Amino acid sequence: MRTIHKVKAMQQQARRWQRSGARVALVPTMGYLHEGHLSLIRRARKAVGPTGRVVVSIYVNPTQFGQGEDLEAYPRDLKRDFAACRREGADVVFLPTDAEMYSGRDQGLYSVYVVEEALSQAMEGASRPVHFRGVTTIVAKLFNATLPDVAVFGAKDWQQAAIIRRMVKDLNFPLKIIVAPTLRERDGLAMSSRNAYLTDAERKQASVLHKSIRLARETVRATSDGVTAGRLRKQIEKFVGRHGLGKLDYVEFFEPDTLKPVGRVTRGTHMAMAVFFGRARLIDNGRL
Repeated sequence: MRTIHKVKAMQQQARRWQRSGARVALVPTMGYLHEGHLSLIRRARKAVGPTGRVVVSIYVNPTQFGQGEDLEAYPRDLKRDFAACRREGADVVFLPTDAEMYSGRDQGLYSVYVVEEALSQAMEGASRPVHFRGVTTIVAKLFNATLPDVAVFGAKDWQQAAIIRRMVKDLNFPLKIIVAPTLRERDGLAMSSRNAYLTDAERKQASVLHKSIRLARETVRATSDGVTAGRLRKQIEKFVGRHGLGKLDYVEFFEPDTLKPVGRVTRGTHMAMAVFFGRARLIDNGRL
């Protein structure tokens, strides 16, 4: 396994792979890898086969963090990450610096960003206004650096995946986006690097996100024609409220592909939510 720090060196390697006929898969991460990330690496390997090449990028992207968010506190463990990538058979870890990805930004000399203007307005976009501008920008830059045929993202960040798919389509990136299933702990909590922030007491209650999705699913399936979004939202708000350590940020119901909000929730509607537990902000989603 090789580690590459420079965009130009990564592009040169990717072009050599292309000339040899090898397909390239990218798994973008911010590091502190857990089993969910490793499942994405395995899915990437499956996509390109034994003769393909898998690149795992590790970069805590500053432009997707707003003021007062956890950029500096975001968990990091490169030694463990490298060992995991090596164990999973990654060919390259792309490990750029801020100076490499955003040259001149600290002097006000970086001014070009990728902005999606429809799917990014609600949910995470409403709670974290600069977040998706940073996500689309860094993902576009990673695509240009690694020149992949395939990129793999996790379904836990459903809105993010939908936005990246739209960006790839609208900007004509020549690659396929794969969205792999969310991996969960035994109690249903979606695996996340930010779970490391949870205290023991918060961790015991954090499965409320998954339980809320199950409750909504059961409510919808118990009806013949669904339930109003307002009624179901109040039900989830009360349910989360009974878990005293959690504070609901939002819960939304929408069409899974367009993210268009629905007034009536029926089978096939998608649900997403965010809940604060102390300094941890956890997200989850599911099809109802």
